[in-house]
This record gives sequence, structure tokens and C-alpha cells, in this order.
Amino acid sequence: MSGPEDDCRNSGDLEAEPSPGSISGKAESAEMDANIKRFSAEPRAGVTRTQVIDRGGEGTRAVHGGERQKGGLKARATLDALATPIVQTATFTFRNTAEIIGYNEGTYDSFEYGRYGNPTVRAAEEKIMALEQAEDCLVSASGMNAVTTMLLALVEANGHVISTTDCYRRTRQFVTTILPKMGVRLTVIDPADTDELERILKTEGGTLFFSEQITNPLCRIIDTERIGALCKQYNCISCIDTTFATPVNHRPCTLGCDLVLSSGTKYLAGHNDVMCGALAGKKEYIDKVRKLHGVLGGVCDPHAAYLLIRGLKTLSLRVHQQNANAQAMAEFLDKHPAIVKVHYPSLPHHRDHAVAMRKSMFAKGFGGVLSFEIKGDGNPWSQETFDATARFIDALEIPYIGPSLGGVETLIEQVRVIGYYDQPLEVRQRLSITNGLVRYACGIEDAADLIADVAQVVDMSLSVCVRLCRAGPPASLACLVAGSLVLGGAWSLAAWYCCEAVTDSSPDCDAILVSRAGA
Repeated sequence: MSGPEDDCRNSGDLEAEPSPGSISGKAESAEMDANIKRFSAEPRAGVTRTQVIDRGGEGTRAVHGGERQKGGLKARATLDALATPIVQTATFTFRNTAEIIGYNEGTYDSFEYGRYGNPTVRAAEEKIMALEQAEDCLVSASGMNAVTTMLLALVEANGHVISTTDCYRRTRQFVTTILPKMGVRLTVIDPADTDELERILKTEGGTLFFSEQITNPLCRIIDTERIGALCKQYNCISCIDTTFATPVNHRPCTLGCDLVLSSGTKYLAGHNDVMCGALAGKKEYIDKVRKLHGVLGGVCDPHAAYLLIRGLKTLSLRVHQQNANAQAMAEFLDKHPAIVKVHYPSLPHHRDHAVAMRKSMFAKGFGGVLSFEIKGDGNPWSQETFDATARFIDALEIPYIGPSLGGVETLIEQVRVIGYYDQPLEVRQRLSITNGLVRYACGIEDAADLIADVAQVVDMSLSVCVRLCRAGPPASLACLVAGSLVLGGAWSLAAWYCCEAVTDSSPDCDAILVSRAGA
């Protein structure tokens, strides 16, 4: 006894061509007919299962009526549905004992239990496989579940993990506090230092290399191509987290890396209403992770998987808009005197710009997230800079203040507050988390509206000061107050120079104000 023919969509074999006058391939139709026949009830001792249920009591009819008979039109309609059905079940049944034996012997396919898989979840996995050009994919309950399960499954006791300095704090927390309990050693390098990576792999060896691309929150770029080649040369597994980049912009599996990971909560689902994570890449590694995943149980709910599928359908459209929004915002902020530094890979002064601009790396853009630093009083660690940054964020009208990214709505955060509020100064200084650091995650709104919203805050002091200064010297103190109201002491100093310069023969101090603030 055996079940239906294996689904060959992932085997690499070509599907049968549609027959003349038919809208579906012959192989697909045959599989559909086989499934319908399998689900159709066969009479037992001359009595069908439906008849047995119909003759039962009301409790029996309430439990089984309308559902036990799964063949016929219902089966065909389920298979023909345009939208992927939500298979909201915890367990998968068998028609008879022979099917269970076949399942245990590997001759009959079944998910068996929701912790081991689900048709809706598998559809999401196959869609991500196609986007990443990967051999297999595992979708789980969250991005952190994906990364922790991957590390536990692939890094043996006393192994060696190599990672980069700039990364998501919770990932760093796991590799620095949990993995050492297994005797796992961690080495941290600068994201751009592939020479150091080669030295470490050559002299010490490595079990797994893990880094984000693009990194969070400083938007650093790693050389995915060289990293993939080095890890292959020295037999080290390479896993790249492309949550910020998405497969629209960057696909590590096509650049020589073994695995690609993403928090599907962000861009992949894209609507701030789903928690999930995805790991894709070589099947031999996905198989190992999947086995442990079935034990640890961090499964993705079928309804969440359906929402993920829905979001993936518009991923390309959304990311192209978010790429454009972030690029426009980065260019605007990069020229503004109230901003010390903008972190976005396309800007010529970005420290990883040369690697980022390779066409093989990022052909379409750098994602919707940028970070930048408010000048404040010029001291990135001062209370005044902290307060000025908080005032700036609170004065914006469009973004929501929140700790995520990748959705259709723009989100903003003061990194020092949301991610590192409990961390001491020496830790924040080591990680370059200044009091003025802002992470701005563009949604799909109109770029002009987002820029105008930011401009009305950072330019508020300028316009107020010009008006007050033109009113004469008595307004100088008011100009200072207005300047410090939003952006802090450095802006106030520029406002003072502006007021000093305003005369009847010099009616406009905009240029002076900008040059002084820039200095």
C-alpha cells in the first residue's frame, strides 16, 4: 500500500506540458484525481462511513458530519483554490495501518504532526526557496527561533563561531551567554575585515560564520562573496542574516554561502502583523536544523504562514519603494547640518561603500533602513544630545515609534532607548551606540512626505531664528531658546552667530547658520 505520488515540484524535474485545450498539466491532473480517490470513502460491509455517521447520535453527527467525507468536490475545490488554504490542524491522520507503516519506512509521505510540518507552512517555505534560489527552507516561529535553532543544530559542543561586531543585540546575547555553556568559543571581527577572517580560519579553524547583511543598526556591509569562498575553502559553514537586505536586494546562496536567514516578521511578511523566521540554503544543513526544530517545537502557526505567503506576493513591490524612500532620506539628511553622520551604504563616505556598490552584491538597492546621528551639543554621549534626539523623534508626525522594521508603515527609534537602555556607557561606546543614534525604517509612504516631516523638525530652529534675528538684537535670546528646543546646544551656537550677523545690509542669515552649524 502506498500514498499518492510524491510531489516533484522541488525535485528539479520538469512538469508535464499542458495538453491541448486543457488548463492544467497532465501530471498535475493525475495527482489531483489520485488525491480525490484516496479521500473518497469506500463502503465497508456494504455501509459507507457517511451512513454510519448519519445513523449515529447527535454528538457523533456534530463531531464528524460534513468533515469525515473528504473526497469529491470538496477535495477538488481545496486543490483548485487560488489562495493557498490555511490547513489549521495540529495532527494529520492516516487511512489505515499500512499507511502508518509506510510512513515509518519512508515510503509514504505525511506531515504526521503539526510540529513536523504543515501544508500551508510548506507553501511559504517553497516560496522563500524560490526567492532565495535555495535547495530547501525551514520557516519557524520567529527570527530568533530560526537563528538559535540553527546554531544549536549546526554547532557542536566545543565548536567555534565567528561573528561580526555590529549585529542584533539578542543574537549577540545568545552567542555570548548561551553557547559558551556548551563550550562553544566566539570570535568577533569587524564586518569588513575579511583578512582577519582568513587568518582565523587558517590558524584556528571555525565551525560556523554568522553575520548580518546589512548589519543592525549601523548598516555595515560584509563581503559576502569572499566570505563564502573562504568558508568553503576552510570547511566552515557560512550563514548570512539578510533581514535588512531581503532576497530582492541580496541573495547569499547565489554568492557561495551555505545558508541565509531572515526574520520573516520584517520585510518578508511586511505588514507588522506576523511573527516568523526563515532559514534557507543547502538541504543537508536544513535537514539537520529541521530535526532539532521538531524537538524544540518553535513552529510557525498555519495562519501566520498564510499571512507570510500573502506578504511575500508583494515583497518586490514594497522593497523597491522602501529602497527608494531610504535612498532619498539618506541623501537629504546627509546634507543637513543638524546631522553628524548618516549610515547608509550608497553614500560615498560610507566605510563599506566600495564593496556595497559591486553589481554582484546589491543590484537593486540597500533596503529601507538607515541610521543617523543627531548633533545635539556636539558630544555624542551627553545628556543634552540624548534629550535633543528624543525631542526630534517625538516631534515627527508620520513614523510610529517602535522596535521593528520592514512593514508598510515607517518606524523610528532612538537606539539607545529601545535596544540599549540597560547597557552601561562602556558597552555602548564599544558598540558605537551613541545617545544621538536614530534608526529610521522606511515604509512605503511617499518619499516627499517622509522627508517633509523630518525637514519640518530639523529646520524648525532655522526658520524661527531667522525671523527672530530679523526682529533685532533683543530677539537673540529667544533665538537661542528656539534653537535649543529641538536640536540642542550646537544648533543654538549657530543661531547665535546668525543673530550676530543679521544687519539691515545682510537680511538673510541662512547660509551663515548652515555653515556655522556644519562647523
